[in-house]
Amino acid sequence: MSEAAPSPLGHPVYRDMPTTIFEKMSARARETGAINLGQGFPEGPGPREILEAAADALLTRSSQYAPMAGLAELRAAVAAHYAHFQGLDLTPSEVIVTSGATEALAASLLALVRPGDEVLVLAPLYDAYLPLIERAGGVARIVRLTPPDWRITRRALEAAITGRTRFLLMNNPVNPTGVVLRGEELALLAELCVAHGLIAICDEVWEQVTFDGIDHQPLIGLPGMRDRTVKIGSAGKIFSVTGWKVGWMCAAPPIATLLARAHQFLTFATPPGLQWAVADGLARPDAWFAAQRDAYQASRDRLARGLEAAGYAVHPGGGTWFLTIDLPASGIAMDDVTFCDRILGEAGVAAIPISAFYPADPITHLVRLCFSKSDATLDQAVARLAGFRASLG
Repeated sequence: MSEAAPSPLGHPVYRDMPTTIFEKMSARARETGAINLGQGFPEGPGPREILEAAADALLTRSSQYAPMAGLAELRAAVAAHYAHFQGLDLTPSEVIVTSGATEALAASLLALVRPGDEVLVLAPLYDAYLPLIERAGGVARIVRLTPPDWRITRRALEAAITGRTRFLLMNNPVNPTGVVLRGEELALLAELCVAHGLIAICDEVWEQVTFDGIDHQPLIGLPGMRDRTVKIGSAGKIFSVTGWKVGWMCAAPPIATLLARAHQFLTFATPPGLQWAVADGLARPDAWFAAQRDAYQASRDRLARGLEAAGYAVHPGGGTWFLTIDLPASGIAMDDVTFCDRILGEAGVAAIPISAFYPADPITHLVRLCFSKSDATLDQAVARLAGFRASLG
């Protein structure tokens, strides 16, 4: 009797998964010396005062395990920050510190999603969402948004919700489109969550990176959402230190208890020196955060003006570190993947095709560029992209 063939090694969610588009494009940029406007990280070490707070904590305070749920100082600072900037009434006990927002997403989904539960997600979406949902045993229900306005509609949402839908996983402000969700869209999401008994998992890492006088509105602050929302934030985005991987998740006690149980067996704790530095940073005055936003808005506008002068049609967006260019409107007859491959090889600039943010039936005519770079880097990238655009005739 012959032995059965061994099953393939590894979990099917990850076994055949390609390397993420961000790492793929960044690796090519490193190999070729291209300007990396693909992966979303700032140029430079980060704000001096935040770095000095971390250095001081590393040298003078503990470097041993922090409490599993996070340092008391940081949990209190997160609650106070949200009370001041967003009018929320969170308590420190409702804040759990994580090793980055992606860990917070993983902990939230692993703690809450049961096998067969449906999770409503809005595409284009951050690429970590689907594998995390599937690994938790959930089923993604995709609501596909389209340019140029990327509107969320009642019709699309109600068509996606079934009797098995238990969660909404959303990002606001939105990566990759740069859109900040409108008040009426947030009200619609809250209404449907309450009506259908959904828990909302809100990826709000860009909450302090909004422009043109737009203020971030957290879904947890809307009627009926206080006890049915997980709010996720990121120090990496707020303080331009993406490599620190300090994040947090906030929720009412019954949900927070479950989140903590998943978190304790993922990373358990986050480096204490970085936590103390983030706590110090979150207490900075309003003017400090306004200056950060103004600087990024100036970078957004600089890149947009340069690209428009070079013949590109640009959709700047109201938040995040990203803007998009519209290829057909720019007179470029190629899809986004081909364009990104060609500008990396021929112009020495890395970018991200928006099609990478769709699980199926992607939009293929938009390209995302990151503007959280120095003026000199942006100007050099514009010059290279202008040369490439001119070469097309």
